[in-house]
Formats: sequence, C-alpha cells, structure tokens
Amino acid sequence: MIYETIVSSVDAQGVAHVTPFGIRMQDGLVVISPFKPSTTLSNILATGHAVVNLTDDVRVFAATLTSRPVGSLTPATKINSVRLTEVLAHKELKLVKFEDDDIRPQLFLEVVHEAYHQPFQGFNRAQAAVIELAVLVSRLKRLPLEKICQEMDYLTIAIEKTAGPRELEAWGWLIEVVQNHKAALNSENLA
Repeated sequence: MIYETIVSSVDAQGVAHVTPFGIRMQDGLVVISPFKPSTTLSNILATGHAVVNLTDDVRVFAATLTSRPVGSLTPATKINSVRLTEVLAHKELKLVKFEDDDIRPQLFLEVVHEAYHQPFQGFNRAQAAVIELAVLVSRLKRLPLEKICQEMDYLTIAIEKTAGPRELEAWGWLIEVVQNHKAALNSENLA
C-alpha cells in the first residue's frame, strides 16, 4: 500500500526541501523510492534523515508542486531536519539501507521519533481528487497530456460535488500548472 505524504529534508547546508511523496511500509521501515534525479534523494543521502509529514490540508500537496509557500517549518525533534509546523502528525526518519537503481532507487528508513499534533477527521472525495491531480502534475513530463486531461475530467466530478475552500484553492493551483504545460506544448508544436 502506498501512502501519500509530504516529505521534508535538508541538504548538507541545512536548506530545506518539501515535496509530496508516496511512501510504503516494509518490515517496519518507511520506504521511499524517488525517481532520479531527486532533491529528496540527494538530501537523504547527504544527511541520512528525512521527515514524513501527515496532513489533510491538500493545499500543501498543491503548493509544493506550484512553487507556493507550504507553510512554516519547525526543527525536527530528534534528527537534523525540519517538519511542517501545521500537520496532523510527523515521523522523523533515519536512513538504514540504500538500494541503488538507475531510475528509481529505494531508501529504507527507520522511524526514530513520531508525534501526533491534531486529530484526523477523515478525507472527502475532493481531497482525494486534489491528491490524485497532484500525482499527475508531478508526472507531467512522464505521462501523455491526453491521459492527464482525461483523469482531470473525471476528478472534476468530485471537486464539483464535495470541495470546500481549501480544496478549490489547491485544485485551481494545479489546474493552472496543467494549463501552462498544455500552452507550452502547443507553442512548441507551432514553432
């Protein structure tokens, strides 16, 4: 099972990087499989640490992909990294195993500290739609635009029926990225 999370890490100089990441659990370890090249991969290999942030505010997923502020960051408790301040929970991780691969290496991380900050109230369909569109946006250069547009059309149903202000804002940010990508492709084809 893959869990959609926000991973924060820092480089060797302490510069923070925050990005959405699908993680999985295996034998009690968190497994992250970034595509190469990846800032998260470089940061974890440099420092040996990362933080998994769990949030129900889908604007964070959209913000990381649209160059918008993700909110404030707080120093991690037990590792040299940062976490998002406004999250439901976070897990501080230490790298214990690295399996290299030309395309998608695997990082196996041990949870060294976790904390719960707010209760989880559940997801609505619009939140799930925003997360799914965020995944598609993160793969704009890997997937055919036609597939992305078909998926967006279907996901729009959940947005129209169940979105609140946060979901509408996040959805709008992601739609703007897809429209800009589409316009760039069209201008390349005209040139």
